Amino acid sequence: MLRFIGQTVEIIYSGNDGSITQRAIEVREIGNNTVKAFCLRWRAPRVFRIENILAVQPVGRAS
Repeated sequence: MLRFIGQTVEIIYSGNDGSITQRAIEVREIGNNTVKAFCLRWRAPRVFRIENILAVQPVGRAS
């Protein structure tokens, strides 16, 4: 995840309640077990647990 700092990525995330969501985030900071990011879906800062991130894909920019 460190290579994605400052980038927008799409993640598949397993919530604490067992729900699975797909969302685009702007990665701001990586902690020991967390990713601090700006969630484009909710338009707000969010903290994601690394172990709950099931997949990560960079979001390409349109030319």
